Amino acid sequence: MITVTALCLLDDRGRLLLVRKRGTAVFMQPGGKPEPGETPAETGVRELVEELGLVVDAQELTPLGIWEGPAANEPDTLLRATVFLCPLRGLPVPAAEIEELEWLDVGEMEGRRDLAPLLTDFVVPELLALAREPD
Repeated sequence: MITVTALCLLDDRGRLLLVRKRGTAVFMQPGGKPEPGETPAETGVRELVEELGLVVDAQELTPLGIWEGPAANEPDTLLRATVFLCPLRGLPVPAAEIEELEWLDVGEMEGRRDLAPLLTDFVVPELLALAREPD
């Protein structure tokens, strides 16, 4: 079981920011594994700076859910992800192990085979449910 934090950053059009790590073919949310002693929110804040050069405070993250499922890039491995909504504070720039960025319209992912299971099974359905809720 791998434990990670994943972040959902939405642009002003409601598209979700995805990343693809170097040497992989699957897009997922930015985030990663905790350092010793880090909370999930602290992990998210650190990974956001390392991967995309974006800075937010841990208090700005809104819990979205905690889910378990198959890891995208590690065969026969389960993933436990704490997922947060995160404000978009600036222009993301790929850094560290990030090779590519993509903005996903969460309502138009039909037929995509290059998306992480956590994203398709849990995160996108939750984001769509939130979008349908009245304000």
